[in-house]
Amino acid sequence: MIKEVTFRQYGGSLGTTLPKAMTDRLNLGPGDRAYAVETENGILLTPYDPEFARVMEAEARISKKYSNALRELAK
Repeated sequence: MIKEVTFRQYGGSLGTTLPKAMTDRLNLGPGDRAYAVETENGILLTPYDPEFARVMEAEARISKKYSNALRELAK
């Protein structure tokens, strides 16, 4: 879905709104967070959280290294 949006001044920042059909389809609501990523093709708006990805990578390394201990703790 491609929709044109208009940016408006909010204090010292710019902001825009997304069409209701788009937010409904993407299951977005008040308080949800997204990340604006500048790409060579423009701006990508994504729910991807780089900090969460970093934490999950660390968890995978820890789980692999201590799999026996974690298995015993789970009993």
